[in-house]
Amino acid sequence: MILTDDNFVTIVEAVKQGRGIYENIRKAIHFLLATNIGEIVTIFIGLILGMNTPLLAIQLLWINLVTDSLPAIALGLEEEDKNIMNKKPKDSKHGIFSDGLWGKIIVEGTMIGIITLLVFSIGNRFYNLEVGRTMAFLSLGLTEIIHSFNIRSEESIFKAGLFKNKYLWGAFILGIIMQVGIILIPSTQKIFCLTSLEGTQWIITALLSLLPIVIMEMQKKANELIFGKVVYRNAPLA
Repeated sequence: MILTDDNFVTIVEAVKQGRGIYENIRKAIHFLLATNIGEIVTIFIGLILGMNTPLLAIQLLWINLVTDSLPAIALGLEEEDKNIMNKKPKDSKHGIFSDGLWGKIIVEGTMIGIITLLVFSIGNRFYNLEVGRTMAFLSLGLTEIIHSFNIRSEESIFKAGLFKNKYLWGAFILGIIMQVGIILIPSTQKIFCLTSLEGTQWIITALLSLLPIVIMEMQKKANELIFGKVVYRNAPLA
């Protein structure tokens, strides 16, 4: 380590920034893999159950370009956790997927896929295939964007500061506008094989797309009750 000044506090600040960068990389990877597994689960389980294809290739491509990229970039710009310097140092032998990250990714991806299939099934059964695909397309995009807020912290999103990451909110608003706009504009409807939705269909899709927040908040609360709140005391700085 080379210091550019004679203030040894710089070492602490350097360690803090390094830990923050590392955690943000994990969050971005966590989000991208969980959402992509969600898309795989949607198609794979749909085929196993003998359903019509819930989403077309062009629809999946749009979701990957819009709802995956912007929140992932925003998560990479997350501020360091206030307790980051009180946590124990990372074991150099542990990889970036240590501490159960793979398990979280698979479970959360499965959750996203099941929600999307549920929305598709409702639309396909009570309306028609085109409506079902449009609802699934909207739901998958919204679910992934909303789930990005869950990944910000192991704590409740309300305790972690809901409005703390302005970049994530920018990605959320822009993603919603683009995802909804493509359904509302007739020319893009045809390109992406979508159709207009009625008020009830919008409401059903929006409500079910909020389930990741409810499920993850329940899971975080259960962890807090079972394992207790983590308190960091006299831990090493590096």
